[in-house]
Amino acid sequence: MAKKFPLHPANPERICWGCNQFCATDAMACANERSPHPAELFGDDWMAWGDQQLAPNDTPTAPTALAVTHPGK
Repeated sequence: MAKKFPLHPANPERICWGCNQFCATDAMACANERSPHPAELFGDDWMAWGDQQLAPNDTPTAPTALAVTHPGK
């Protein structure tokens, strides 16, 4: 069973958040670099972002064809 992911940890800089082991920065088992907590990257409101911030609704679903004109023809 995976550990529950903390939404607002007290000291996120002391832990690697790359997997569900949550290793201390001086004893990481899975990688050489520390993975930061999302709150460190995106701020305290990182849970409110959702998919709306990643892909706005006004993006076209299909590419539109552009008309190419050649001068002098």
